[in-house]
Amino acid sequence: MKLNVRRTALVGLAFMAISAFWGLYDFTVPLILKDTYALGDATAGLVMAMDNIVALVLLPVFGALSDRCRLSMGRRMPFILFGGMMAALLMLSLPAVVKTSPLWAFLILLGMLLVTMGTFRSPTVALMPDVTPRHLRSRGNAVINLMGAIGSALSLLLVNFLVTETVNSAGQRVSDYTWLFVTVAAVMIVSVWVVRLTIPERRLAAEAEAINRRFHTEDDASPTIQRQLTKAEKRSLVLILCSVALWFMGYNAITTAFSKYAMATWQVEEAVAANCMLLATVAAIISYWPAGALASRFGRKRLIMAGLVMLITAFLVGVLEKEMNALAYIMFILVGVGWAFIGVHSYPMVVELASGSDVGKYTGFYYTFSMAAQVITPILSGALLEHMGYWTLFPYALVMMTTALLTMSQVRHGDSKPVAPKGLEALDVGD
Repeated sequence: MKLNVRRTALVGLAFMAISAFWGLYDFTVPLILKDTYALGDATAGLVMAMDNIVALVLLPVFGALSDRCRLSMGRRMPFILFGGMMAALLMLSLPAVVKTSPLWAFLILLGMLLVTMGTFRSPTVALMPDVTPRHLRSRGNAVINLMGAIGSALSLLLVNFLVTETVNSAGQRVSDYTWLFVTVAAVMIVSVWVVRLTIPERRLAAEAEAINRRFHTEDDASPTIQRQLTKAEKRSLVLILCSVALWFMGYNAITTAFSKYAMATWQVEEAVAANCMLLATVAAIISYWPAGALASRFGRKRLIMAGLVMLITAFLVGVLEKEMNALAYIMFILVGVGWAFIGVHSYPMVVELASGSDVGKYTGFYYTFSMAAQVITPILSGALLEHMGYWTLFPYALVMMTTALLTMSQVRHGDSKPVAPKGLEALDVGD
C-alpha cells in the first residue's frame, strides 16, 4: 500500500511551523545576545542552552501526557492547537522587548516562549506515527522532515528580506528582526489551524491501527496495549539514543554558532552566512523523499550510517577551509544530504520499539536525548569558541559525528520490517 503523501504533509504543517521558529531562534538569538546585549560567547552559549534545558524537562512529560489524553479531538491535537497559538502570541511580543527592555526582561519572555514551545513539540511529532502504518513510517517521517526543512528554509530565506536596521539605546546600529518574528508567528497560527481543520486524528489513528493488525505487525499496534522490550532491544534503544545525542551535539554546534563563525572567520556578511545554512536546508529538502524511499531496500541503520559518513566528510572539509569559496558551498550541500539521511530514519527506529500506547513516551525519549545534547553543546562549544578560538567549531562537530558512527554501528534492533500481506493484497506490487 502507498503512503498518503498529501495527508502526511498536512500532518507535518505544525512541525513546519515549529522548525521555522527554531530556524529563526538559532539564527537571530545569538546575534541579539551579542549585538544588543553585548554578551560573550560562553555566556551566550548558556542562554542558548536554555531552550534545550526547558525541552529536556517538558518534552518527555508532554509526550506522555498526550498518550493519556482522551479528548474528542484526539490525543495530540489539543496540545498542538493550544501550544501553537500561545507560542505565536509570545513570538509577536519578543521584538518589542528587544528594542525597549533590559536583558532580564528579554530572558523572561524568551523563557515563557520556550516553555510554550515545549508543550506541543512531542505531541506534534507523535501525531505522524499515530496515523501512519508502521511499515510506512520512514516514508512518513521523510515527509515530516521535508515539511520541517521547508520551515527552516523559510525562516532563513526571510532573513534576506525582512531584517532591517535600527539604532539601539546606546546609539549603535543593530539589526531589527520585528517583521521576521511577525511573519513566523503568522505561519505558526495558520499551520496549527490547518492541521486542526483537515486532520481527523481519532479516525485516522483507528484506520492505521486496523492496517497494522491486517498486516500482522504485532499486537503492540493497539493504542491500549503495552509490551516489554527484550534485553537486546533495550541495548539497541540505548545505543540509538546515545547516537542521537552525539550527532545532535555535533550538528547543533554548527547551527548555533555558524553565523558568528562565518562572520568572524570567513569575513562574510550576515546574509551570506544565512545562505550557507539555507543551502544545506535546500539540499536536505531534496534528499528527504529519496532517503525515505530507500529504507525498504537498504534499511534504516545503513542509511543513517551513510549520512554520518557524509557529515564527517563535510566537517573535515570545514576544518581545512579558511575562507568562503565554492568548496564551502559543496560542504553545506553534503551537510544537508547527510542530515536528511539521519533525520528521516532515526526517529522511526526509536518508535519502532514502542507499543501503540506509548509512542508519545518514546517520542519523549528521543527528544530527551536530542535536547540533552543541545543543552551541553552550546555551553561546551561556546566555551571552546571563547577561550580557544573559533577554529574549534568544526573539529568539535567532527569528533561528535565520528563517535556517533561508532555507537550506531552496534545497533541491532529498530530497523524497518518487511510487510507480508495475505490474500488478494499479496498481488498488489505497487507501493
